[in-house]
Amino acid sequence: SKQKKNIEGTDHLMKPLSQKNLFAGRYGTLKFRGWILKKTSYQKQTLTDNDFEPSFEQKGVDMRIGLDISQYSMDKSVEHIILVSNDTDCIPAMKCARKNGLKMSLIAYNGTNISPELKAHADEIFSINMPTTLEMFRGTNNKG
Repeated sequence: SKQKKNIEGTDHLMKPLSQKNLFAGRYGTLKFRGWILKKTSYQKQTLTDNDFEPSFEQKGVDMRIGLDISQYSMDKSVEHIILVSNDTDCIPAMKCARKNGLKMSLIAYNGTNISPELKAHADEIFSINMPTTLEMFRGTNNKG
């Protein structure tokens, strides 16, 4: 329809986490990549705006993480890095860290399958279930 849409997001998980001790979040830039057809709309004969959803891609996070890992390993300011990522672009930084004597761990959350390439460059992998809503993160429930 070419109508302008205002899309707002929330950061229910990373913002509270980034305020915790010994935790750092890295954010890139969010790029709008256009509109994609919802899977539930493939068989429709007539399409409306509600049949499409925006497509976004976060860019630059792997580079920021990689630079941090490399810097920490070069100046020996940490002994252990725990990475929450399944991005193989992090492999060179992981190699750098291990070559410099750091322990490198990965987090597989909510059933995420860590790629074999990443597994090969980690000292250990932890599987955890992370909350998916702010209420769960804070430990509250909706029962009053």
